[in-house]
Amino acid sequence: MLIRTLSTLECTKVLAANRLAHLACCKDGRPYVVPIYYAYADYHLYAFSMPGKKINWMRDNPMISLQVDERGKGRGWRSIIVDGRYVELPDQIRYKQERDHAWRELSKHFDWWEPGALKPVTPVLASHSPHLFFRIIIEQISGREAKENGAPS
Repeated sequence: MLIRTLSTLECTKVLAANRLAHLACCKDGRPYVVPIYYAYADYHLYAFSMPGKKINWMRDNPMISLQVDERGKGRGWRSIIVDGRYVELPDQIRYKQERDHAWRELSKHFDWWEPGALKPVTPVLASHSPHLFFRIIIEQISGREAKENGAPS
């Protein structure tokens, strides 16, 4: 097995080619990791969610980490880590252009709203639970690739 470090360009290509990531946030020294669908554009990640634990935690501490991986040939793989900052895009006039941009990027995929719009079945506590868009500002990105000896990239 050969392991190598990916360049920033290679990392962004992996981000652009994928949609499912694991988002980690932290509150009071306790980590929380959830799967999210995202869209990559202009060195930012865009996502959609309903209010809940991850949103509350990112509001309290906007520093996040995000991991994307893809399987290669045989035992090969690529893994990308993004360290960044959560920025909520509220339903306000001053955020309209950026919310529209997030929607355009996300809606390029037929199931862009899953799992962000789905919650486990629980009793309804409020009559209205607004969805929200958010952006991740990429502050640092790194990646590794593993491939079997002699396997092409």
